[in-house]
Amino acid sequence: MRARALALAPAALTVVLLLGAWEAYVQIAGVEEAVLPAPHAVASTLWSDRSLIAHNFAVTAEEVVLGLALALAGGLALAVTVHLLPWARRAVYPLLVGSQAVPVPVIGVLLVFWWGFGLLPKLAVIALICFFPVVVTTVDGLAAVDPEQRKLLRTLDASRWQAFRLGELPAALPAALSGTRIALAVGVIGAFIAETTTPTSGAYPGLGREILSDVNFQTSRAYAGTAVLFAFAIACFYALALVERRVAPWSIQRREEPR
Repeated sequence: MRARALALAPAALTVVLLLGAWEAYVQIAGVEEAVLPAPHAVASTLWSDRSLIAHNFAVTAEEVVLGLALALAGGLALAVTVHLLPWARRAVYPLLVGSQAVPVPVIGVLLVFWWGFGLLPKLAVIALICFFPVVVTTVDGLAAVDPEQRKLLRTLDASRWQAFRLGELPAALPAALSGTRIALAVGVIGAFIAETTTPTSGAYPGLGREILSDVNFQTSRAYAGTAVLFAFAIACFYALALVERRVAPWSIQRREEPR
């Protein structure tokens, strides 16, 4: 516990210094709260509006988790397909890169036309934003298997499926998890984008829509919602790091070895 506390100390100190500088700037420069609220005002809003923020956060968190699950399922399946079928890589890979340049509002209306108002179009937007790093890192990990390991499996008369399952897949797991961590961090802002660019029917809840509606009038609440998203992204990132310690401990040990 003491070692973990010491490891977290630099980050905690940095946060305290940044908040202190922010508070000092607002007070010294006399910045109005409608332009930039001070940290103490944001903290006060977090407490006073905790029920509203928690309600909207629950919706956004659900969108992130489900959207990321779709991105992982689709991204891993596509990465394996691209790896095993060279023609698929030549045919699909350029389209994957181009898909990241498609403005979300362009397809938002189309998604609503297909699937109606509600959750599903937002999950599609989050999955579209998240799946690219999963595909790229997994494909690179599958291609980076030690050639000697491939030779050994061929010597043992392993089938193509056995070589993939016993050699390539375990070797690619750390890279796939790295892509998933990136997707998690991106997925939080992806949920914000999905909520604010996808047409909805009525007052659909969500932290992204709440932040957007508050940014001009209840600025401290907009910053409070942003702080919650900030903390959520960090929590998701390090939660996945704990999962990686369980499923791919060799990659953690390799990164922690002294150089």
